Amino acid sequence: MDQRATTGRHDGGDPPAMEGPRVVEKPRPATHADEAPATGRSSGWIAWLVFLVVVAAVSAYLWQRPQASAPVERGGRRMMQPSSIGVATVSTGDMKVTLDALGSVTSLATVTVKTQVSGQLIEIDFKEGQEVKKGDPLAQIDPRPYQAALAQAQGQLSRDQALLDGAKVDLARYKGLAAQNAVPRQTLDTQTALVAQYQGTIDTDKALVEAATVNLAYCRIVAPMDGRVGLRQVDSGNYVTPGDANGIVVLTQLHPISVLFTVPEDELPPIAKRLRSGATLPVAAYDRGRTTKLADGQLETFDSQIDPTTGTIKLRASFDNGDRLLYPNQFVNVELEVDQHKGVSIVPTAAIQRGLPGTFVYVVNADSTVSVRKVELGVTDGDRVEISSGLAAGERVVVDGADKLREGAKVNVRDANGSQQPPAQAPPPAGEKPQDAQQAQPANGQQGQGQAQGNGGQGQHKHQGNGKRRHASDASGTPQQ
Repeated sequence: MDQRATTGRHDGGDPPAMEGPRVVEKPRPATHADEAPATGRSSGWIAWLVFLVVVAAVSAYLWQRPQASAPVERGGRRMMQPSSIGVATVSTGDMKVTLDALGSVTSLATVTVKTQVSGQLIEIDFKEGQEVKKGDPLAQIDPRPYQAALAQAQGQLSRDQALLDGAKVDLARYKGLAAQNAVPRQTLDTQTALVAQYQGTIDTDKALVEAATVNLAYCRIVAPMDGRVGLRQVDSGNYVTPGDANGIVVLTQLHPISVLFTVPEDELPPIAKRLRSGATLPVAAYDRGRTTKLADGQLETFDSQIDPTTGTIKLRASFDNGDRLLYPNQFVNVELEVDQHKGVSIVPTAAIQRGLPGTFVYVVNADSTVSVRKVELGVTDGDRVEISSGLAAGERVVVDGADKLREGAKVNVRDANGSQQPPAQAPPPAGEKPQDAQQAQPANGQQGQGQAQGNGGQGQHKHQGNGKRRHASDASGTPQQ
């Protein structure tokens, strides 16, 4: 081989351009990485296809579903669906003017039964919690020492009585002799003084006998009044004295009983006026939760001065307490009836609304529409409130569902069973034929469906009543007031 060909040089010319070695790539097998772009594009097309199918199906369903359109008035204006409401009729009755206060039960008499003589307690004649009458036996103290003291006093009285009798006989003899000048005058005077001395001794002895008799009677302890005995403070066998602080038992009068309560001083004038006129002011006592009435009574009197620190005055009411539901030191809620308004208009408190117009109610008209009516309130008694002005007896007011109403709104009135009453049909406008008015009404199916949706909206509103209020919307999407 020629060396020049080997070195790549040519004689007589420029050296040719050098070419690198040509690399021939061999085909390699396809991998998952090479197939990824194609697979991703295929998945994307599939997802879009599924999405389009779903959208088409939903659109077809919505298109084929019966449309619940709101009724349309003449001129193309939409009508709001009637709201379902509950109503109450304005009644006429009597309303009590009452004052509420917190009171404490106090007994008219409470006695700590103590012994009046010292001695050993040998018998207990009562059971704890027993109702006793005045004079019933409660306990017995050993009477033997006092029986002996009584016998001694009686014996001393008998002896001194004999001495007195002898002195009187001598005095009578001395008087006869003194009349005959047989004895000195001094002897007669001495005997007269001796008789008087013995008479004084007899009086003392009689007092001692009476004292011993009383002490012996004190050995038998009896109830000083009618009442209920409490827990026993001492057991049988103990030595008791009049100085014992706890005594034997505490006796409390429960029938009748009183309740002390306070009212503001501004409330005193009408109370005092009615008491001075001889009126009876009823008082009711309730438990702490004001759920159960315990007793009925009447106001007796009030204190002679006002507490300057609180600006209140104390009143006392008496209760028969035949059922024994009131106990001393028990806290109760007191309701004092100060006056009574007769023949006033009364509505449930649920009908009262407060807002921009002030205090008002929704009145249901004869054409099943509602009107806003301002009212003035009187006294409140539980779930009833007095209407001073603004309503007349027999009118119907909304008590349920008023939060989604406005002036002139159509309503469906629910009866006592919860079913809805259809709204009254308003008369057609002047110049409109009856058949035109019927054509303006929605189809039966659409009306039923619209009412169903309205009821469903109401149920949703009640469910959210404890949270934020949510106004129901009509078919056009405008929220109702």
